[in-house]
Order: sequence, then structure tokens, then C-alpha cells
Amino acid sequence: MHTIVGIDTGKTAAFACLDLSGRLVRAAHRRNAGIAWLVASIRSSGTPVIIASDKADTESSVIKKVGSAFSTQIYYPNRNIPISAKKRVAKEFGLRNPHERDACIAALKAFNMHSNKLKQAERKAKGMGPAMQEAIKAKVIMKYSMNEAINGIKANRR
Repeated sequence: MHTIVGIDTGKTAAFACLDLSGRLVRAAHRRNAGIAWLVASIRSSGTPVIIASDKADTESSVIKKVGSAFSTQIYYPNRNIPISAKKRVAKEFGLRNPHERDACIAALKAFNMHSNKLKQAERKAKGMGPAMQEAIKAKVIMKYSMNEAINGIKANRR
């Protein structure tokens, strides 16, 4: 499964993984967690296609290192996300921990940035089966054109 992962860094680190349909797959936090814990935990939840931060004004070394571990793109919002939006997301996803909430909204913002392309990929891949649909969505997020994604996936299936 491909995922979009939000990370909240600090003394308590947290991550939240969304599938490519925007559903929460997993959220977890740990006090004094290191990069190794984040990478192993994220890996056990799927293959990330984006690592996201909820902070616009930081280029966290943790975010960069986790992104590098998965060779994936990194998303930073244009501006810091207001607490009111974070609280709405916490309620929507049933998250009680503020670190998991911040990680989740980071992932959700990255998902929303790609939502039109993901919907288009879903329409184009309709009838190809869920595994192919997900693979095409992942390729589109990784900056492949829709045709390149579809043709590449079809060629690999032969």
C-alpha cells in the first residue's frame, strides 16, 4: 500500500499515514523517538510517496532524513496551519493526541494538494482493479504524466 505520511517532530515525534484515498491508515507517537523508529514504523504501514510537515517555516532535518530514507518528495505547506483547522481534523479522524493530530493534518494537506490528480487517475484507471489504480495514483504523485503512469503499469503487468 502506498501512503502519504505526515510527521510532527519535536521531543515527542508522531506520524500519520493516509492511503491514496485519504483514509487514515495509522497514527502513532513516541516520546524521545529517533529517526530509526519513525522509518521502521512508517515502513510497516506502507510505502510512502510523500513525507509532509505541518510547518511552513521549518526545513526540519528529521523530515529531510525520513524523506531521504524513502527517496520520496517532501511537502511543506505555504503557511503554518491554524490550530482551528488542526482541531477540525482531530475531530474528523478521531485523534486525541496533539502530535498525531499535527502529523495527520500535514498528510491531509499534502493529499489535498494532489486530490484532483488522484481523482483523475481513479477515473482513468476505473475497471483496472484496485492494485493497478493505486499504482497509477502513486506514479501520478511521483510526477509521472497520466499516460506514462498508465502505460508503465500496464507494461509491468504483462
